[in-house]
Amino acid sequence: MKNKRTLLLILLLTASLQGCKDVHENPNYPNAIINITINLNQIDYYDLRVVSGYTYLTSDPMSTSRGLIVYRLSQDEFRAYDRLPPNNPDCRDNNGNLTRLVVDFPFVVDNCNDIKYNIINGDIFEGDGIYPLIQYRTSFDGYEVHIFN
Repeated sequence: MKNKRTLLLILLLTASLQGCKDVHENPNYPNAIINITINLNQIDYYDLRVVSGYTYLTSDPMSTSRGLIVYRLSQDEFRAYDRLPPNNPDCRDNNGNLTRLVVDFPFVVDNCNDIKYNIINGDIFEGDGIYPLIQYRTSFDGYEVHIFN
């Protein structure tokens, strides 16, 4: 009986270690405090009332964030991503403006660096990059979405 427990413990430990992957910490993470609550009953957030809906939120001009993309994953789950390109935040468009990520459903697109991200989990779908989307925490009480870091 003791040998079976030991074997089971070794198998569980081995399985958990195989699930670990090498994750690089993004040095481009914006130094911004995100603490936003949005009420889905407001007309500005109409698109978030349905699953797969999304909207853009602007950021404080003094913030290092470029604003947010808020996406409704399911009836009770939301995703919030920073619009800052995680792999090259200093990229500029033809007019010299810093670029922002945009949604081209079902992707979030970094047009400056030619990278597409999966809107569901923020992982790179296509293109050369190291870092996934910068994601913030969300909670939902049935009426309001709270976005925070």
